[in-house]
Amino acid sequence: MEIRIGVVHTPKEISLEIEGSVADVKQSIAQALSADDGVLWLTDKQGREIGIPADRVAYVEVEPEGASKRVGFARS
Repeated sequence: MEIRIGVVHTPKEISLEIEGSVADVKQSIAQALSADDGVLWLTDKQGREIGIPADRVAYVEVEPEGASKRVGFARS
């Protein structure tokens, strides 16, 4: 699945490909964000560990595997 994380005062977002179930990932994110001095730690498919201070997380988008991605142009 793909996860995108927005960080406060940073114009770019962090994009990761990780493995696991959506429910497990959401639970670990919620636990890290609920702690006062928590750090959100995620491990991507290559085994790299990324840590983001929980108080700096602006938003988290979780896109499960197989989600429909639109490609091309459409009439408005």
